Amino acid sequence: METIIRLATALGIFCIMICWEYFSPRRISQINRKQRWPINLGLATFNMLLMRLTVGGIAYLSAVSAREKSWGILNWLAAPEWLSIAVTLLFLDFAIYGQHIALHKWPLLWRLHQVHHTDLEFDATTAVRFHPLEIVLSMAYKVLCIYLIGAHPVSVIAFEVILNGTATFNHSNVNIPPALDKKLRRLIITPDMHRIHHSIIRTEIDSNYGFSVSWWDKLCKTYIEEPKHPQATMAIGLSHFRQQAELGFMKLLLLPFKSLRRR
Repeated sequence: METIIRLATALGIFCIMICWEYFSPRRISQINRKQRWPINLGLATFNMLLMRLTVGGIAYLSAVSAREKSWGILNWLAAPEWLSIAVTLLFLDFAIYGQHIALHKWPLLWRLHQVHHTDLEFDATTAVRFHPLEIVLSMAYKVLCIYLIGAHPVSVIAFEVILNGTATFNHSNVNIPPALDKKLRRLIITPDMHRIHHSIIRTEIDSNYGFSVSWWDKLCKTYIEEPKHPQATMAIGLSHFRQQAELGFMKLLLLPFKSLRRR
């Protein structure tokens, strides 16, 4: 049931966002979707099958296990259910923010995460463009966090739904009026805010790491309000990968294992 809820919600949000992108795009794409979408959606399908055939719903099962064995801080404190759910959501949210920074700062992890940043455009499919090893390591990290905090099982399902939904939203190429975008940023990550993180400029890549709420970037001083170049024309991707031909499905799978001398 947990998997069905996650997939149904993710697919629904994805369909809404690609329709929004079609009718009201923020940027005019320079690369045809037929070149990019098979790669991005291919990675998403491969990762989904990999996880399903190996660890399945391990995040939810870990939360159930921690609760049954009274493992984790919230279970040791016998926190009331409402508090356990709220603290779990906040803790996991900040944990993923911290993980995102580590993916950029630690060279070995960056080898994997750069696959996400090699996309030369920015739309809803970019949200699922990840190397499978990063997905596996991210899940292992998440499980450790779940056991550490003693996460409530319901909040773990809610968190996974929020993670998938907000990632799809803030990677989308949708046009939101600037005045509304500014108000939304008081609470959530908007596409314009997260697009800065996908800029070709190094200082901008190293900013706006959040995925759902904007608090962590502002509190931890990793927030950039506006990019150096206009949102509609700013370059997306990495400076050393500027040709779509370099970024095929198999090449992306092998990318982390290639020499980084030219970087």
